[in-house]
Amino acid sequence: MQDYTVRRTPVVPALAGAWDSAAWETAETLPIAVFRPESTEHRPETSARLLYDADRIYGIFRVRDRYVRCIHTEFQGNVCRDSCVEFFFEPAGAGGYFNFEFNCGGTMLCSYVVDPTRDETGIKDLRKLGAEAQRDVEIYHSLPVRVEPEVAEETVWFLEFAIPFALLADYTGLSAPVAGDQWRANLYKCGDATSHPHWASWVPVSEKNFHLPQCFGTIVFGG
Repeated sequence: MQDYTVRRTPVVPALAGAWDSAAWETAETLPIAVFRPESTEHRPETSARLLYDADRIYGIFRVRDRYVRCIHTEFQGNVCRDSCVEFFFEPAGAGGYFNFEFNCGGTMLCSYVVDPTRDETGIKDLRKLGAEAQRDVEIYHSLPVRVEPEVAEETVWFLEFAIPFALLADYTGLSAPVAGDQWRANLYKCGDATSHPHWASWVPVSEKNFHLPQCFGTIVFGG
């Protein structure tokens, strides 16, 4: 199973989509390149980087894409149907995992999932994060909030975020991670309702379903 080291940063990333900035150059690059066979022939080149400090975990996605579309603009909207990147993670000792999903226009869906089993109503125990998440999670997006009609030409776009550990603690009761701590995680790229739908992950998933914590890899917090 894959693992990734989240390096501690002394410099807060500027949240400006600066992939090659001094802060982000210290981070390892993680490929999101395992495509489900249900995907079309479109294979966007997607990479991510993660950093942390005492207060937040930071992430940046770089996507070399085509067929880019983004129509969901409301918090907790169905952003996976747009050109979308996602970060799912389970803090050590938590009773569930978080899913943070961002379309290319910066709209976010986020939940805390205690039981991902599906029934006739959907995921059995999924708790949507409230307005405090919309207020406290910082997001940078390089594309407009809405992209419609779809852009078929090659487009490179960036999505960057900062998630406060205090927000996560409201759901888990856990302290911020320290060097040596390990979380379980996976990262994704999708575009369910674009003209060329696709589903890619960092760690392979056993079915076309991103809510599979048993398929998460390991992220290790560095010193």
